[in-house]
Amino acid sequence: MTRLIVTADRNGKSSVGLDRPIPSASFASVPGFDPALIWGTASTPTVPWDGRNVAEDHKSVLPEVGETRLMMVTFPPDSVMMSSNFNPTAAGAEYMSRLPGLAERFEPDSPGMHTTDTVDYGILTQGEISLELDGGNMVALKPGDIVVQHGTRHAWRNSGTKPATLIFVLIGANRSAPAK
Repeated sequence: MTRLIVTADRNGKSSVGLDRPIPSASFASVPGFDPALIWGTASTPTVPWDGRNVAEDHKSVLPEVGETRLMMVTFPPDSVMMSSNFNPTAAGAEYMSRLPGLAERFEPDSPGMHTTDTVDYGILTQGEISLELDGGNMVALKPGDIVVQHGTRHAWRNSGTKPATLIFVLIGANRSAPAK
């Protein structure tokens, strides 16, 4: 199990302020899909740590401008969604309940495709996965690969047989007019 360790300042000395496991909470409707919202910072973070996790105080998993969110997401193989017993209605309801703010960004006519007003740093830690961009362009990733995603339309596709885990840092951004 993955742990979260947060440092603190106690009486001018560095110490461990928090040390806890990050529990697995896979979706019931999408077996193996396990998104964990781990941490968040305010738009103007302060140090030392004040004992709060901003991500726990907000109604959206997406950060506002200047805020950050740290997520760990395990994607099951796409075959899970192709199974005869997959229920897209139940999956959609679970997405809305568990990933507020993000779930509304998914495109009904292009499953998995979405656009957010964030700059995302993504690091593949386990498995293999592809980043799908417009026009069906696919970028295959292997463990250790890093993606910097600048608010573009995209989806994650796991065409393999094993789960893939990514760590994401999402930074809330202002959307400007697209470059020509």
